[in-house]
Amino acid sequence: MLERRSSHDDLIDHLVRSTALQRGEAARVVLDVLAYFDEGTDDFVRRRHRELQSGGLVNTEIFERIAAELPHRAVAPPELSLRQLRRIVYG
Repeated sequence: MLERRSSHDDLIDHLVRSTALQRGEAARVVLDVLAYFDEGTDDFVRRRHRELQSGGLVNTEIFERIAAELPHRAVAPPELSLRQLRRIVYG
């Protein structure tokens, strides 16, 4: 019987060889990283707003920080104004 391999098995194998991670741990890391990079712009903005707000920042600081972070995402969205960011969070 052939063993079914996922499309990320080569990466998982590499992590197992090059780190102290066990296979299950390496698979979870790969899935977590993929989920992180799969997050859309709106979801990222909302999540970061919640995180920064819970850290005590006020909206002025929050939206400026988010605007500065967006261009550094793996797939950067088009530049969004502070007003556009507020509309993502508050509708």
